[in-house]
Amino acid sequence: MRSDTVKTGMQQAPHRSLFNALGMTPEELSRPLIGVVSSYNEIVPGHMNLDKITEAVKLGVAMAGGTPVMFPAIAVCDGIAMGHVGMKYSLVTRELIADSTEAMAIAHQFDGLVMIPNCDKNVPGLLMAAARLNIPTIFVSGGPMLAGHVKGEKRSLSSMFEAVGSYAAGKMTEEDVCEFENKVCPTCGSCSGMYTANSMNCLTEVLGMGLKGNGTIPAVYSARIQLAKHAGMQIMELVKNNIRPRDIMTEDAIRNALTVDMALGCSTNSMLHIPAIAHEIGMDFDISYANEISEKTPNLCHLAPAGYTYIEELNEAGGVYAVMNELDKLGLIHKDCMTVTGKTVGENIAGCENKNPEVIRPIDNPYTPTGGLAVLKGNLAPDGSVVKRSAVVAEMLVHEGPARIFESDEDATNAIKTGQIHPGDVIVIRYEGPKGGPGMREMLNPTSAIAGYGLGSTVALITDGRFSGASRGAAIGHVSPEAAVGGPIALLEEGDIIQINIPELTLNVKLSEEELAARKAKWQPREPKITSGYLARYAAMVTSGNRGAVLEVPGKNS
Repeated sequence: MRSDTVKTGMQQAPHRSLFNALGMTPEELSRPLIGVVSSYNEIVPGHMNLDKITEAVKLGVAMAGGTPVMFPAIAVCDGIAMGHVGMKYSLVTRELIADSTEAMAIAHQFDGLVMIPNCDKNVPGLLMAAARLNIPTIFVSGGPMLAGHVKGEKRSLSSMFEAVGSYAAGKMTEEDVCEFENKVCPTCGSCSGMYTANSMNCLTEVLGMGLKGNGTIPAVYSARIQLAKHAGMQIMELVKNNIRPRDIMTEDAIRNALTVDMALGCSTNSMLHIPAIAHEIGMDFDISYANEISEKTPNLCHLAPAGYTYIEELNEAGGVYAVMNELDKLGLIHKDCMTVTGKTVGENIAGCENKNPEVIRPIDNPYTPTGGLAVLKGNLAPDGSVVKRSAVVAEMLVHEGPARIFESDEDATNAIKTGQIHPGDVIVIRYEGPKGGPGMREMLNPTSAIAGYGLGSTVALITDGRFSGASRGAAIGHVSPEAAVGGPIALLEEGDIIQINIPELTLNVKLSEEELAARKAKWQPREPKITSGYLARYAAMVTSGNRGAVLEVPGKNS
């Protein structure tokens, strides 16, 4: 056993004395040591139930003959961090999570790991760690929140942000907002739509790293506890058979994830996280793969915020496996990929039928014949930008308008609220990228304000920051290269005409190459907004133009 390094032999007597201090018995030390990476905390609604999930996992490990040992991983609540300096710390925690989990697993020589994440950066951070460590690992998330109910309609967190915008626009009373406040988030769990957390938990299942239902069984269902026990038992099979993450997370598995991403209409943030996970397995991933896959992948689901169905309904309709089985009818799924079940993808999805064609459209009746995400390129985004095409209204798929330029989330949101933005405008928020922010904040406040003020079908927004999975409308993010490294978005001037053509996959400013070159010659780098602490070190590490997807840290793939 790998853990014999710290348990067996005369040289390990000091180590055993420390295990004695933990109260461990010789019987426990004779079994495989399984690290249970619990992201439980009391500040994130998606994580407040993970203590129960953790105990269920530990019970499953013990039932199957292992010795479970819990250690923690951090997690940020993006909703609570939204709209202030705290959001600068959200994306960067992904690297902290991956690095700290790597350190704990290697320092203590665990034989296997059970990862228990639930929210936005926590899931990809632990997937990155799993790929990097490459010891037997299984995931079990905390599960999605149930949708709220307000005035007879299902609602979620994005409805709350939009309600604030509607109140500012005089379209809602304070009492209306208070009702939303008290009802849109009714249970623990990751927020109930196809936002980043649920996107990544569903894609964990697609990658083969979680059991069936990992992405969709609601947090408050007893089936979630049963799933956790089964994950604890299954890690022992993975250890026994030495099935490791890189046996599972192959290049074909990554392609499966991107394919299902398109069908589900996942968060644009998946285009930050999938490349980072791919990097950890040594895959050279270009975000333009998204267009290649999107071109042949139908969008089958319109989950909130793109539509009016929620993760709980996806679960009832057959879940992720039913979506994969639907896509397999077009030959779009690599079925030979190994999974944590010990079976292939093809064996897992066989017989998993679509139980509700209103929630999961059949392949002959998709919402669109192409996928939910698109990567746009052009003279404004030579390295690419990302839009959630499935959440854009038809009249905004092609748009041309004057640039209204802002240098922060707050400035843009205030301009919307004070009536400075008009139909046809293109809001540009820059110096919010991984280096320029630093930290690449989410722009949920301005997109929610646009929706709340009834501008969603007339105003576009582009940024070198990123968008929450809760965003909808013509919101184009991750524009690269970012402003802080002299990308074209830094060269824009008020009133420049921005041309957006999502069907043609282009994002341009109506300027000649000569005009852009002349502006670039005059451009001066700005002083960093934060000059000390972890964010400053993060900004210094970010490779120019990498969209925050990968930090080039030597030796991570060795």
